[in-house]
Amino acid sequence: QVSLVESGGGSVQSGGSLRLSCAASGYMYSSYYMAWFRQSPGKEREGVAAVGSVGSTNYADSVKGRFIISRDNAKNTLYLQMNSLKPEDTAMYYCAATARQLSYWSRLLAPMYNYWGQGTQVTVSS
Repeated sequence: QVSLVESGGGSVQSGGSLRLSCAASGYMYSSYYMAWFRQSPGKEREGVAAVGSVGSTNYADSVKGRFIISRDNAKNTLYLQMNSLKPEDTAMYYCAATARQLSYWSRLLAPMYNYWGQGTQVTVSS
């Protein structure tokens, strides 16, 4: 059974940093595409960043240059380093995984992923 558990969320002031982690278990982690999504109340779930099995990355335009996604296959852990945080980054952040081989343009689409964590809240105050 696939399990994804996020941690590292919290409350920070605008301009601050946070590092999210996602611990994965129950499957061949290193071969899966992994991604971070976020969702605010009343909004659709939004793809933030994705990383392929060999390390290729995608980022939403809204976070390019501020967020960095990475994976440690030895630790079965996915990370999201978030810098220069803005109030509009406030959301519940979710880790997701899929065994599908995704095209570049589909890596930030929620329907492409079939495993999800429970989420971790990030709140950025101005």
